[in-house]
Amino acid sequence: MKPFAAGFILSALVFGQARPAAKPKPPATKSAPAATPAATNPVAQWMKSMTLRDKIAQLMVVHSYGDSPAARTKEYKRLRHAVADLHVGGIIVINRVVRGSVVNAEPHEMATFFNRMQRLAHVPLIMAGDFERGASMRVSNTTKYPHAMAFGAAGDLKFTFEAGAATARESRALGVHWVFAPDADVNNNPDNPIINIRSYGEDPKLVSAQVKAFIEGAHSDPKSHILVTAKHFPGHGDTAVDSHMGLPRIEASKERMEAVELVPFRAAIDAGVDAVMTAHMSVPALDPEEVPATVSKPIMSGLLRKDLHFNGIIVTDAMNMAGLAKMYAPGEAAVRSLEAGVDVLLMPPNPDAAIEAIVKAVASGRIKRARIDESVVKILAAKVKLGIAQSRYVNLEGLSDRLDVEADQERAQQVADRAVALIINKDSALPLKKPAEACYVVLAENRNSKQGLQFVDELKDRAPKVNVQRFEPNAYPAELSDAVKLAATCDNIVVAAFVTAAEYRGKVALPGGFEAMTNQLIASGRPVTLISLGSPYLVRSFPKVAAYFTTYSTALTSEISAVKALFGDIEMKGKQVVSWK
Repeated sequence: MKPFAAGFILSALVFGQARPAAKPKPPATKSAPAATPAATNPVAQWMKSMTLRDKIAQLMVVHSYGDSPAARTKEYKRLRHAVADLHVGGIIVINRVVRGSVVNAEPHEMATFFNRMQRLAHVPLIMAGDFERGASMRVSNTTKYPHAMAFGAAGDLKFTFEAGAATARESRALGVHWVFAPDADVNNNPDNPIINIRSYGEDPKLVSAQVKAFIEGAHSDPKSHILVTAKHFPGHGDTAVDSHMGLPRIEASKERMEAVELVPFRAAIDAGVDAVMTAHMSVPALDPEEVPATVSKPIMSGLLRKDLHFNGIIVTDAMNMAGLAKMYAPGEAAVRSLEAGVDVLLMPPNPDAAIEAIVKAVASGRIKRARIDESVVKILAAKVKLGIAQSRYVNLEGLSDRLDVEADQERAQQVADRAVALIINKDSALPLKKPAEACYVVLAENRNSKQGLQFVDELKDRAPKVNVQRFEPNAYPAELSDAVKLAATCDNIVVAAFVTAAEYRGKVALPGGFEAMTNQLIASGRPVTLISLGSPYLVRSFPKVAAYFTTYSTALTSEISAVKALFGDIEMKGKQVVSWK
């Protein structure tokens, strides 16, 4: 490519669309030299200082756990290599799983680690997080918002707007600039093993309104501006395969996609969403080659760019997921993604191999240098817009005071309270007539987790001598059998079950022996109230319960709301935002 052409593309992307030539300015004097774009704009300066490898690396975001590993550890050396040697563009915080339990990052430790990495970076790093339910999804001591579907059930867009604003404030306080939310998927498949309550619901109009409200809230305060991301394009709601484990396929026609799946993405683009995340799934109606949408030029460059007129950042879903990684080697997946029109490669399994493959693709002419420059400029311009070109470090002073503030806590609890939806209530079983005398069985879906502990505490605050038993999936069959015998002595039985979508499970169902146990309790002849702390579809497995309600979330706030509902402290007014019959 000729130098003039490259310079023209850079100027157009950084400084706006090409305009008619302005009138010539007077020549500069020695005391006031004329400023050039390269001298006044950090993007132009960075681009001028970068090699091709540097530019390619800027398109990559690698993962960390938000802790602060010692310099001698393999984890620190991996991250140091990515930042100091490869010059990657950003870092995403993900959860660490220890003995089957999810562990969140500690705010101060994470912020300290961010500062450490920023000191190693030539170009400031953009920090990212999957904060779908606020920062609490990945970071402790932050506002505990319920899942997206709870917002849909609560039915008040003001709540969603405020959650977007609070997510932006807490994210920036933590040093996170890019949030991979809101989820724009329309969950219209009850067997979806990975979206479920991460979606606002099954109605495209409801999802669109919620997505729009979150984006507007997140963009409402320039002081805490973040990048927000609509995902997973072109819509992951009608799938029955977890893309972490395989390649989902959507059988819907193009007309159905236009009428359902694409509606929230159009709303997100109209609302000024900064980025769109791809889905590792095939959509034959949109691309007959049946490749993952992430590497589909008809879907990324054709549908998203040309038809939907999206000019922002396109980011892949995590590239280590089987929906993509099983089909292509790391380098080939990276090259194909860029060819399709993607800008940012999220969590490539082998960044070195990805960079090498893209360098070779440029050398062979498979990818044009201008194509790389176009995406790099978008990322660098976003860093300037976010202010991290001028201030890349997290302010640790008073960090705790900026997190989990009382007003945000109260709103999160209000959302959880308003979301509780009563689905079955035979003979007016709820609210319980004598809740202190019922037997309670709490079923946590993860081992070594804290699920249900808040629920138990709330029960005991109201009824100190309450009969409550809590189990984890590794409970012995004899323990579950004894619990059934004990519960059968009570006039009323309440089963509070945690069940939600999670990667690498392949289905949304009660784990271990919990399903058999619940059926035994129902067969006991005593009225059973089933609470789903999570997936509203759980009732499909237990249609004979006396009463059933769902919180649409496993958050701590939802545990509190569930107890409130049992004791009649709140009315169960949540909307039924999905169907299962």
